[in-house]
Amino acid sequence: MKAGIAAFVAGVVGTAGLLCFLTAFGTDYWLLASDSCEGNETPQPGNNTGTAGPSNGTKEVTVTKTNSTPSHRTFHHEGFFWRCWFREGSSSHSVWTFLFTNQPPSKLCVHGYLFPLPIAIAPVPHPSYDATAVFRGFWTVFIVLAMAACLAGGFLLVCAVPFISAKLYRLGGAFLISAAVLFLLLVCLFALWKEVAADVPRYILLERSEACHPTTVIAQYGWSFMFAAAGIPLVLLSGLLFYFIGRYIEKKR
Repeated sequence: MKAGIAAFVAGVVGTAGLLCFLTAFGTDYWLLASDSCEGNETPQPGNNTGTAGPSNGTKEVTVTKTNSTPSHRTFHHEGFFWRCWFREGSSSHSVWTFLFTNQPPSKLCVHGYLFPLPIAIAPVPHPSYDATAVFRGFWTVFIVLAMAACLAGGFLLVCAVPFISAKLYRLGGAFLISAAVLFLLLVCLFALWKEVAADVPRYILLERSEACHPTTVIAQYGWSFMFAAAGIPLVLLSGLLFYFIGRYIEKKR
C-alpha cells in the first residue's frame, strides 16, 4: 500500500517533469534577444530582392533592405530546432513580444541544430566562428541523450506498474535520474556559454554579418530555459522515488 502511494506521487511528479523537458526541447525560446541595429535586413514576404541565411535550412528566405529607425527593433529567439528573428515596431525589449500569438508572418528562421554555436553563413573557414565551438557538440549531445533517457525511463515505469517489477522500477528510476543530471549539465552549459564564453552581441548580429553600426543588444534566458530548469528537480525526485520503491519491493520479497 505504501509502495503504491509512493509510486502514484512519483508518477505525477515525473509526468510534470517530463512535460517540462518536452516543452524545453520542442520550443525555440532558450534565448530571447533584441537589437536596435541600423541598416539591417528586414524580412518582407513577396519581394525578390535578396536572400538571407543558408538556402538549405530556412523557413522563409526572401528579404529586402530597408532603413531602420530607432522606433524599431529586431527580435531573436532560438532553441534546438530553429533560430528565428523578426522586426517589430517597438523601441523597447519585452518578453511579451515573443509570445506565440505575437509573431509576424514575415519571421525568418534557420535550422538551429548546431546551437549554441554561432551559425556561419559563408564558406568555411568563416571569421564568425569563435572559441566556443566545443559547446556545439556537448549541448546537442546532452539534450538528445537527456530526452532519450527520460522517455526510456517513462516507458519502463509504465511497464513496471502492472507487473510490480522491482527491477523495472529501479531501472526506470535510474533513467530518470540520468535524464535530470543531463538536463542539469546542459542548463549549466548554456548559462556558462551565455554569461562567460560567448560574445553574445556578435552572435545575435551574425546573420547581418558586419553590416551593423554600433547597436544595443539585450539578451536574456527564455521560456524554454525556465521549463528545463523547473523540470530538473521534478524528474530527479521522481527517479529517486521509483528507484527506492524498487529496492523496497525487492526487500519485501
